[in-house]
Amino acid sequence: MGSALLRNPLVLLRTFLPLPLLLASTASAAPLDLPALIECRQGVAEHAALAPLLADPLKAVAHGLQPLPQGNQFMSEYRLASPITVFGQQTERVAVAGASIMAVLDQADPRPLAKQLALEIGYDQDGKFMAGRELVSRDVTDPKTGEAQIESIILSVSTVASHPGRTLAGCTYSLDLPAEDEGPAATAPAADGH
Repeated sequence: MGSALLRNPLVLLRTFLPLPLLLASTASAAPLDLPALIECRQGVAEHAALAPLLADPLKAVAHGLQPLPQGNQFMSEYRLASPITVFGQQTERVAVAGASIMAVLDQADPRPLAKQLALEIGYDQDGKFMAGRELVSRDVTDPKTGEAQIESIILSVSTVASHPGRTLAGCTYSLDLPAEDEGPAATAPAADGH
C-alpha cells in the first residue's frame, strides 16, 4: 500500500482529508467528457472549464490526467488513467495546445482519418500534414458584458515532428471578436462625386 500512496497522490489525499471535505471536493468537480471535447461534441464553455483543471497538477490527476514530460514546447501532454475511444480508435494520451485538445493516436498515416472525417487538407509536404474543417461558426453574446463574439469549433488532424509515427486528432474551441468595420468614411463614396 505504501508504494500505491507514492504513485497516486489522490490516495494520499483521501487518506488525510476529513470525509465531508473529501465529498465536497469530489462533488463539486464536473464530469470531464474527454471524447466529446476531442470529437468537437462540446462547446467553448465546456472547453474553458478544462484550463483551470490542467493548470493544477493535482486537479488534473484527480480527473485521470497525468502530466507527462513536455516533449514539444508548444503543447502539454497527458497520460490517461483509463483509455478512451475517439474517432473509432483507442488512446491513452491526449495533448493540449492553446485552444486545442487532441488525442495522440498510434497511427503513422493521418490521411485515412482525415478522409474519414471529411477534412480539407491544408498542408501535405515534407512529412508534415494538416487537415481541418470548421464545424461551428456562430454569433454569440457574452452574458456578462453583452459583447458580441464569434464561437468557432474546428475539427483537425495533423502530424508533428516531436511525435513521429503518431497522428494528432482533435478540436479547437475559440471565441473571437468580430472583425471591425473599415468605418463609413473609408467605404462610402465621396458625397460630391469626386
